[in-house]
Amino acid sequence: MAGFFGTEQQMALQAAAEKARDWMLNTPGACDPGRFLGTDNPDLLGWDTLFDILKRDGVFGFRLIPSEETETIAQRLQEKNCKIDFWDVFVATREEAVPASTGILAAGLPAGYRYCPEFKDAESADMVALQSFMAEQGIAPFSGTRLAGLEGPVVTVAIVDESNTIAAAAHSYFPYNQYSPYKKWVWGGLVAVSPRHRGMGLGKFVNAKMVSECFARLDADCIHELVAASNMPSRKMVEASGLRLEPALKCGIAMVGGNGRFTS
Repeated sequence: MAGFFGTEQQMALQAAAEKARDWMLNTPGACDPGRFLGTDNPDLLGWDTLFDILKRDGVFGFRLIPSEETETIAQRLQEKNCKIDFWDVFVATREEAVPASTGILAAGLPAGYRYCPEFKDAESADMVALQSFMAEQGIAPFSGTRLAGLEGPVVTVAIVDESNTIAAAAHSYFPYNQYSPYKKWVWGGLVAVSPRHRGMGLGKFVNAKMVSECFARLDADCIHELVAASNMPSRKMVEASGLRLEPALKCGIAMVGGNGRFTS
C-alpha cells in the first residue's frame, strides 16, 4: 500500500482518492480534498454523480462553496439521509501572506526545536512517525504518497524537539483542477501541535513556515485554510500568517447518516 495509514475506513478512503486522482484532475466540478473525493461546484459535477460517490464511500468533500448555497446543500443532503458539517474559510494572497509569515519566522524557533528535512518517501519510518503524530492529535492523516508530494507539488512541514520527536506539523497542496476558478489556490491544513509542546508558539511557527514555503516553492496565487467557527486559537494562528475570514465561502464534509464529524 502506498503509505496508507489510519483506520480501515481512513485507508479505504485514501485508496479511493488515489485511484480517482486523474478523475479529480480532469472532471469539471470535481476537486481533491486529499482524503476522499470532492467538489467545488456540485451543479457542474452533477448531483447524481455526487450521491453515487457519497453512497459508495460514505464521505464527500465540498470546497469553496458560496455561503448562500450552504442551506440548500444541507437540505438536499438531509433528504438522502446525509449530514454536512461546514468550516469557515480564511484566505490570503501572496502579497498578504508572505510579509506576515516571514515576519513570524524571523524570530526563530524556540531553543531546542528545529525543522525536519523534507519527507520524500511514502513509506519511510519518518513518514509513519508523521502520520502517527497527526492521528494522535485527532487528525485523519493523508496517505504517505500525498504527504511526500509524489502525486503533485506539496509543502509538508514538521518541527521536532531535541529528542527528534515531532512536536508540530502542517501540510499544503493544490486541491483544484484546471476547470476551477480556484485552480491556483493552495489549501493549508493538517496543522497539529503535541500537547506536550503547547504554549511555545509552535502552531504559529509551523503554520507560518507552511504558508511561507507555499509561496516560495509553489506557483500559488492564494492560500486558504479551514477553521471551525468555535476554534478561536486556530483562528488567531491563521490570522497571524495574514489570512482573513472570507464570509462568502464555506467548506464542508458530507457523511452518510447523522453520526460523527470528520476532521477538516
